[in-house]
Formats: sequence, C-alpha cells, structure tokens
Amino acid sequence: MRAADIIGKKLADCGCTKAFGIPGGEVLTLLDGLRAADIEFVLVKHENAGGFMAEGGWHATGAPAILVATIGPGVANAINVIANAMQDRVPMVFITGCVDGAEAETYTHQVFDHQQMLRPIVKASFRAHEGAVGVMMDKAIALAMEGQPGPVHIDLPINVSASTSEERYHQPTLPATLGLPDKTLLNDVKERIQAAHKPIVLAGVDALNEGADIAGFCQALNIPMIATYKAKGMLDERHALSLGGAGLSPKSDKIFLPLLEESDLVLLLGYDPIEMRVGWRDPWQAEKAVEVTSTLRTHGMHRADITLLGDIAKITSELVKSEKGTYWQKGEVAKARGALKEMFSVTSETFGPDHVFAKLRELAPENTVITADSGAHRILLSQMWECYSPRTMLQSSALCTMGCAVPLAAGYKYLNRQKPVIAFVGDAGLEMMMGDLSTIRDMKVPVIICVLVDESLALIELKQRAMQLPNNGVDFKGTDYVKVAEGFGGHGAWIDDVETLEREFKDAMKRNGFTLLAPRIGRQAYNGKF
Repeated sequence: MRAADIIGKKLADCGCTKAFGIPGGEVLTLLDGLRAADIEFVLVKHENAGGFMAEGGWHATGAPAILVATIGPGVANAINVIANAMQDRVPMVFITGCVDGAEAETYTHQVFDHQQMLRPIVKASFRAHEGAVGVMMDKAIALAMEGQPGPVHIDLPINVSASTSEERYHQPTLPATLGLPDKTLLNDVKERIQAAHKPIVLAGVDALNEGADIAGFCQALNIPMIATYKAKGMLDERHALSLGGAGLSPKSDKIFLPLLEESDLVLLLGYDPIEMRVGWRDPWQAEKAVEVTSTLRTHGMHRADITLLGDIAKITSELVKSEKGTYWQKGEVAKARGALKEMFSVTSETFGPDHVFAKLRELAPENTVITADSGAHRILLSQMWECYSPRTMLQSSALCTMGCAVPLAAGYKYLNRQKPVIAFVGDAGLEMMMGDLSTIRDMKVPVIICVLVDESLALIELKQRAMQLPNNGVDFKGTDYVKVAEGFGGHGAWIDDVETLEREFKDAMKRNGFTLLAPRIGRQAYNGKF
C-alpha cells in the first residue's frame, strides 16, 4: 500500500467519510488515497471555512474532522480554525503537504517550518516517514480523540505520500477510557449530595464530549443544572431543573452568580471554564465545590475541595446512586427560571433580533440544529434559544471566532440530511466567508442562513460606547444580500417584520438549495438586550 492509502484507510476505519480543504501539487497523492478509501474530498474556497465544515461533520457523526491543506499559504490560512479546534475541543486531523527534507535544504519557495508554527495550537505535530505511517496515524488519531479532544497535525512529504510501505495494516487503536477514582472519595461526595440543601450542577463541554448522562443525573436526584453554551441541551431546557446556558451575558449573570453563591454544593460535571468570561473567576467558595473531570485542571479560574479524576460518564453513573434529597425548598430554581424567561423575552415593538430569534424558535422543528457566529447576536441567541437535546446549538465559544457559523451549518447538514439546520450570523461575519456560499451551492445542502443586518460590529460598538469612546472603525456600508444569494445560486429575502419572516422561513424549509434570510434590524439593535 502507498502511504497515502494507509492514511485514507485509517481515517475511514474511524468512520470518516468526508475531508475538506484546498489541494496543491503536494497533496494530490493524498487525495487519491482518500478517494481509494471512499472518503470524499470537498473542495472549499478557504481553508478556514473548510475546517469549520469538517467540524460540523464531526458534530453530526462523531467521526474525527479532516482538513487538508497544501504547503505554505494553505497551512497559514488554516491557523484560525486549528486554534479554534484546540480551544473548542474538536478532534481534527490536519494534513498538510510539504516538500521532502532534502529538497527543503536547497529550495525555499513557499517553504517554512509548518510544525514549529503549529505546535502551540495542536495536541501534537507529526512528520510522516517511510515505513512508519501506520504507527504515526494510530498515534495521531488516538491523541485527537483522547481526553479533551483537539487537533493533530501531520506534515506529509511528497515522496513519502507516494511511497510503498511494507507495514502490516491493522485497525486504528482508539484511546482507552479512564476508570473510577478512589471509592472513599466517591462515597464522600455521595454523602455530600445527600447532606446538601441547595446543590447545583454546572455542566460543560467535557461532559458532552464524553457522553455523560447529565440529564439522567439531574432528574434522578432532583438537582438543577446550569450549562455552558456548548453543553446546552444536555438537559432539555424546557425541564423545570434546567436553567439554560451561561457564560457571556452580564444580565443572566445577575441570576446565575447569586444562585451559585447561595448553593451549598456546586457539582462541576465536565465543566471547562474556557468558555467563560472574567466574571466567572472564583464564583464560589472552594470548600463547597466538587469537580468531576478526566483532565487535570490547571487553569486557575476556580478551585474545588474535591476533584474526582476519571471517566466523567462512569463517575456520574456512580454518583447518581446517591440518596435523593429535597432541595431548594423555597422555590429558588423556579423563580430563577422565571426571571431568566422574562429577562430574555420580546419586549420592544420595534422589529429586532429578539423578534427574529423568538419567531424562528417557535417555527423551527424540535430537532433543528442551529449555529451561531461570534458577535452580539450570539449572546442574545444563546440565552433565548431553547435547546431540547445536546449538540443542537453549535458555536465557537472558547476561541469565539467570526466566520464559523455558516460553514459549521453546511458541514453538519452535508453529513446529516435529516435535520433542519439554521446558521445565525452577523453581516460582518457573513462577509468574512462569503466565497464559500459557492461551496454550499455545489454541496446542494438546503441550509437556512439568517444574517442579522445592522451594518456594524455591534458587540465591539457596544464596548466602544461603554468606554465613552467616539464611534470609530466599527460601522460599514450595507451589501445587497438578496443579490448576493442569487449570484451564488441560492434564494435571498429581505426581512422587515415577523410576518415576512414566517412566510420566508416556511418556504425555505421546502427548498432544495440554500436560503439567505436578511432581517434588517438596524444599528444599536442589541442595546440592553443581554
């Protein structure tokens, strides 16, 4: 087998069916190896968008994301999405073409040290060598998926890719799962749960990625739950124990942080504070916190009296055997739910983002998956949009990068045609990756894109005003998004009221191609909203 065939087969054996990227001469043999393994290569217009499409596919299938880039500028273009995969815990295999070692000694065109540039933002970087490609792939796949998932990099020299290997092929070795911590510690935590009067769960992305049954835990023990944005839907947000998502809104913090202060037992189940802002540093006393994690926490954002280090799903299944208590007897959780509901309800008569989010949540089927770009809209949307199951709201919540929502939605829809998918994006975020609307056209995915048109970097403009600085560098002129959509082979519609929104959304749900809905919300539309 060629080394390229080994790479393709190893990835296919992990469930991968799609790879995304832009080829150059250095990766053509690799593309042929992927084809031979029945992995479709999807040509994108920018590596950044390709990486987010690959991530969307992971959310849809559970198979590692694959991004392919050629030498030099191809690698450099992908830096943002690789950093996002590292911070947002996405298992991604990033394969780059490179010239052979001897060639690089006397040939400098487009040549630089890919590995040195990438090492700070990947779990590991490998350079493929003849005769050891299979072993390298086993290491790379295991590292991408173990513990907190993340990106791994493989630099693939041209001659190595085409070389014939005598290696004996075997199935990829997936990472082993952790066990349970010391029984004495487990029993101590069970006693704390039983003795508590106001316990609360704070669940995060690690619990989601490790498949912990947080909903079963909370329901069995009658303990309320706050989720980070990535963990939204792990407990159906219509449930009386769900307090929804937290992390970005100063308004919601006025409910969440006092509740955590009042609690006498904070159970951190796979909670990774990389999603949270500065107000979430040390929000509880260490002596009342119990951390359940598979990764040693060295972030310094919070402290915990007891850390149960091991498999989060197994530990949660063991702790659920605790005796159920009667908690929060003065109705504090119901009052908090009511306050949050009122806080993020539609209150203004003027058509704005809250009208858009409320109407689309009302109209969208229960199994709808949404994505959110970075910006003011994401904070309000994350508070208003109820998630009924996990992985139904996808976003970049650790790196918080713009330009992610539309390719995330496209990648998810391409791998899962059964679920409706809506991308929410600001006008600036859409214009960052507009070229890949042609990729979405070619993929023939009926994604609905809702672009909030305010002709401003709204979140940055809010911060600018809060600092009492003059308006500078945050506003821009408008684009005709209806013509843009038509030019890229989709359907576009201006939206100025909820009636038009309802009509256009229902039509979009019947369409085979993509739809671009463009609500004109006006500048400063997010004032006081979150």
